[in-house]
Amino acid sequence: MSEEKTRYTDEELQEFKAVIEEKLALAKRDYESMKANLMNADSNDVEDTMPTYKNLEEGSCTLSKEETQALAERQLKFIRGLQAALVRIENKTYGICRVTGKLIPKGRLMAVPHATLSIEAKSMPKH
Repeated sequence: MSEEKTRYTDEELQEFKAVIEEKLALAKRDYESMKANLMNADSNDVEDTMPTYKNLEEGSCTLSKEETQALAERQLKFIRGLQAALVRIENKTYGICRVTGKLIPKGRLMAVPHATLSIEAKSMPKH
């Protein structure tokens, strides 16, 4: 009589929501930091007066503007994925694989809370 679950309970959905909201807050903070970094990349503050050797030394520790832009874009995509996951929680469709229609295991959702595919669906050959 072991009936397969077709959706997560409201309590489980609230647990996922808390995890997603926490990740979303961190992701937004990181994104804003990257944006601020990009905005300041063109400024003419006192950093420009530092000796050249100091800039060369620190150059290896800083990301290029292009790398930062790419990271910011990736972070924005992650934020959108988390926001979409919150919508699926509200619709009570969260955690259901969009290919197989089966529940995505809880462990996978805790690790990748914006997942819409089960490992089974991800490993299916692409047509």
